[in-house]
Amino acid sequence: MAIEFAVRGDYIQLDQLLKAAGLVDSGGAAHAAVEEGRVRVDGKVESRKRAKLRPGQRVRFGSEEIVLAAES
Repeated sequence: MAIEFAVRGDYIQLDQLLKAAGLVDSGGAAHAAVEEGRVRVDGKVESRKRAKLRPGQRVRFGSEEIVLAAES
């Protein structure tokens, strides 16, 4: 089951999302996960640590999936 995450503003950076969703303990851990190719955005491996993610996109990290939604 996917986690729904509300994005404040236009976007959230990938490293910030991984921390905010509680999937990593630190920014360094988020950067390492991206560098190791363990993060997918919309089904494709994402190599940009600070990729700007917007509502409607899906992020997969391990067995967890996050669906980005606009903040209401």
